[in-house]
Amino acid sequence: MNPQEIRNEKLAAKLIKNLEQRHFEAYYCHSTKDIIEKVKALMPEGSSVTWGGTMTVRDLGLPAALKAAGYQVFDRDEVKTQEEKLAIYRKAFDVDFYLASANAISEDGVLVNIDGTGNRVAAITWGPKRVIFIIGLHKVAQDVEAALKRARSTAAPINAARFDIKTPCQNDGACHNCNSTQSICNYIHFLRNSYPEKRHIVILTDLGLGY
Repeated sequence: MNPQEIRNEKLAAKLIKNLEQRHFEAYYCHSTKDIIEKVKALMPEGSSVTWGGTMTVRDLGLPAALKAAGYQVFDRDEVKTQEEKLAIYRKAFDVDFYLASANAISEDGVLVNIDGTGNRVAAITWGPKRVIFIIGLHKVAQDVEAALKRARSTAAPINAARFDIKTPCQNDGACHNCNSTQSICNYIHFLRNSYPEKRHIVILTDLGLGY
């Protein structure tokens, strides 16, 4: 292994230990194939599944893989109207599995997410039977404060650009702590323990997925 791979192995091991102490189920995968196979192994055949606005899930090609494997997939990218999209948002509370990533994770295992509409953090909190996170090690921050800064200053401006949202951060790439009517930082979510125990699963990866 090269020095970066050695560091990533050690960091992943530390995170897994800290996540397990917080009652999460946690794994470390290196390749796209390994991640997809791990997700499928965690989900019984025929399970219902959906996700929010995560680019990580899309970058992995998980939607197509899960459809091909016969899962009951609710894909908001396939619908044509806002009403249909809202119906999938609500369906998320009744599925077997919800897929997500995180805007940041602290070294001691706290997951940090920010949301514009709240549908994603709501489903992470309550509703679907289990939540599977896929999180790249590039999103690891030293502590919760640093994780929040990463979510606000790195993830939010990129996502504002992705959705072409007219916020100050899209103009210069920096957080302005704004109160814009189009803000995507309306809901800030800290997941410090998995409840019930092992409801939340974290798959860590050294792939640079998502923002």
